Amino acid sequence: SAGVLFVHVLEREYFKGEFPPYPKAGDLSNDPITFNTNLKGYPDRPGWLRYIQRTSHSDGVLYGSPTAEHVGKPTIIEITAYNKRTFETARHNLVINIMSTEEFPLPYQAEFFIKNMNVEEMLASEVLGDFLGAVKNVWQPERLNAINITSALDRGGRVPLPINDLKEGVYVMVGADVQFSSCLREVETPQNQLRCSQEMEPVISCDKKFRAQFHIDWCKISLVDITKVVPVHSNRPDLGTGVLADIGEYNPPSESLKSRDYFADFLITLAVPSAIALVLFIILGYSMCCRREGVEKRNMQTPDIQLVHHSSIQKSTKEIRSMSKNREISWPLSTLPVFHPVSGEVIPPIHPDSYETTSMPLMQTQPKAQFLFGNGGSAFRRDEKVGYYNPVFFKNRLEALSDLVLTH
Repeated sequence: SAGVLFVHVLEREYFKGEFPPYPKAGDLSNDPITFNTNLKGYPDRPGWLRYIQRTSHSDGVLYGSPTAEHVGKPTIIEITAYNKRTFETARHNLVINIMSTEEFPLPYQAEFFIKNMNVEEMLASEVLGDFLGAVKNVWQPERLNAINITSALDRGGRVPLPINDLKEGVYVMVGADVQFSSCLREVETPQNQLRCSQEMEPVISCDKKFRAQFHIDWCKISLVDITKVVPVHSNRPDLGTGVLADIGEYNPPSESLKSRDYFADFLITLAVPSAIALVLFIILGYSMCCRREGVEKRNMQTPDIQLVHHSSIQKSTKEIRSMSKNREISWPLSTLPVFHPVSGEVIPPIHPDSYETTSMPLMQTQPKAQFLFGNGGSAFRRDEKVGYYNPVFFKNRLEALSDLVLTH
């Protein structure tokens, strides 16, 4: 019925007959079986229907409270059992016919939070019957029905630690047709409200009627009188500036519209950047090729004496480079001593990494070096003892040679 708790247990024993027997004769079949439930033709269950199964060795439970909009509509639930040992499946259909009740909903509703129960334990018929009996003993209504059961985890509760047999907790909502009893009203007294704000247990006279089996958190009890609830009609809010006005259904354009010609846009997109690039290229080419001074113009603007000075330096540099190529001879790499070819003196072995770069050997066969070139003066002179050219003397003669060329 609408507004009344619906509970259906998916028993594993019922589905065991759909699977092959256990391979060993005499052994009890304890196959792990899980269930998958969904509304026929849909991937999930209806919004009001929930499903829980703790382990594959326990029964599954479908539970929920249908609303008035589901009255008269047959609900077909597809139940698929999956055997994890044989990997086989079995499928059954559960048809739920929701009927209307005479008094729906019940005008007075109370929601209790039971701390020492899990939702599957509370859904057991005998446990739920004991709780309704205790509530009926305290409330004493003519009609009392369980409306809904919700796990505390669905209300934002935390998963309890696996110690001391802690439970998740469960919310149980019941409805009746009479006013709340004085015992239930004791929670609303200022003294108990103060104790609840200080996280202390309130003093409830009828708590002993539940304490034997159910530990109720009286600070979380909720008492609702539907007859006094003022219905709130939600008016449509004013649309802001960022929301478009309602202009009715979308009317797409017809297929007879003329297609737009993008050729002109394509030409403009390519022509303008190409023209700008061409102008920049012409300007750059003119500045690089047509605005050069040139060698001839530079020589015309340079004094003759400066040109002669630079040309003489270049000629001297070329002559020195050509002479340095002629003195490139291989030197012995042996560690044995070397004898001077003329004087016969012992010269230590020379390696490329040991001799000084400031004095480079030019000739070793001439005992004496006279003037090589110049008008009565020598530009190069060899050290008579060792056979190396003195770099300081060489530099002085080079400067004298440059001055001589400039004077002539």
